[in-house]
Amino acid sequence: MALKELIRTIAMELVDHPDQVVVTEIAGENNSLIELRVAKEDIGKVIGKEGRTAQSMRTILTAVSTKLGRRAHLDIVD
Repeated sequence: MALKELIRTIAMELVDHPDQVVVTEIAGENNSLIELRVAKEDIGKVIGKEGRTAQSMRTILTAVSTKLGRRAHLDIVD
């Protein structure tokens, strides 16, 4: 649950329409898939130039999930 809230918090600070941020977590035994959905006009803000913002979010997610003894992957869904 902490991973989902982490991504939601980061995304809500980046976008213009924080009420449209939806984060779902599909949990397995030792891994999680985090899906992030934002408004169409905000998709560029969460991806960033050359994908740098998205990669930074993935790096943070990997660091936190490793500390929790899990693996996690972030998908940005449009």
